[in-house]
Amino acid sequence: MAETTAMVVGEVVPCMLMALMEFCNIGLTILASTVLSKGLSPFVFVVYTNALASILLLPYNTFIVTRNKKDELIGSFLLLGFVGVTMAQNLAFVGLTYSSPIVAIGMTCLIPSISFIIALLCRKTKVDLRSSSSRTKLMGTLISIMGAVSMMLYRGPVVKDPSTRLQLATPRFFVFLSRNENWLLGCSLFASASLCYSIWNIIQVKTLEKCPDVMTMASSYSLFGTFQSALLAIVLERDPNAWRLQFDMGLLVIILTAIFGSLIKSHVHIWCIRRKSQFYVTMFKPLGVPIAGMFGCVFFAETFHYGSLMAAAISGIGYYVMMWGQIREDESKRGKADLLEEKVPLLQQEDQV
Repeated sequence: MAETTAMVVGEVVPCMLMALMEFCNIGLTILASTVLSKGLSPFVFVVYTNALASILLLPYNTFIVTRNKKDELIGSFLLLGFVGVTMAQNLAFVGLTYSSPIVAIGMTCLIPSISFIIALLCRKTKVDLRSSSSRTKLMGTLISIMGAVSMMLYRGPVVKDPSTRLQLATPRFFVFLSRNENWLLGCSLFASASLCYSIWNIIQVKTLEKCPDVMTMASSYSLFGTFQSALLAIVLERDPNAWRLQFDMGLLVIILTAIFGSLIKSHVHIWCIRRKSQFYVTMFKPLGVPIAGMFGCVFFAETFHYGSLMAAAISGIGYYVMMWGQIREDESKRGKADLLEEKVPLLQQEDQV
């Protein structure tokens, strides 16, 4: 009985939680697409969402109350807020106003490949074509880019022709494809957001070396990002009425997005990383492709295109190939490190002799 409980907690629960996180993520993206298509400014949406998230994360913030490393960390938090919130989130939500959630998840699968390209350009990593892990990572990068380009250039036919008489009762209350559709622009904005998230992830790794407390870091960059996004929104959103919130679906989506992003998803990811590994959490990201495809085919068949689903699936395959290459590379490095540790005592013994 104890072994069964341990297996459930160790294997089944993390898997179910991560799948649920992706399901909720797609659901919230569809809700966001709906409220944005009904007139809510994406810039205002980013400001209010991060403002509420900053308030919710404030109890976890030890940076504000301590003086240790303040001068050293404040620059990193400002940069994280600018790249990850002000740039990436604004680009993503503006992109959502011109496209659909399937583009959001498809372009997100580009992030590991973009990070790999940045590392190559900055000479932080090397490509050895004799190594199978390097070849796998290159192949994954090419597949992901092919999927992204296909998504931008080819949409294909809709799942269900609007002229057909037999139609499934579609919930018109929700919006999957933006009413202000500009597919190429939307895809380009999401690709730019993925680039920002890749840079943001690199900065996060460096910042975590100075500030190991993940929640403190999240609270701090969210707070700085809120102020920066507010300044950007004031410049770009000239209509004062855009800042007025009512007790409607827009306010509900802002609250749900802030709670889910700042508290629920963060805690679930931290718990799963401790139970399993960092790679375990990242491997669930492409799961959003079939979830978004299911929503699109069942409820939004008249505006959902086969081509966008196929392209997103190609990007997801590229994501998995890329991550598989990274896992193999890390295992190879660990194997070499273990072998070196075994050799050192032998060398010490020889010296003693």
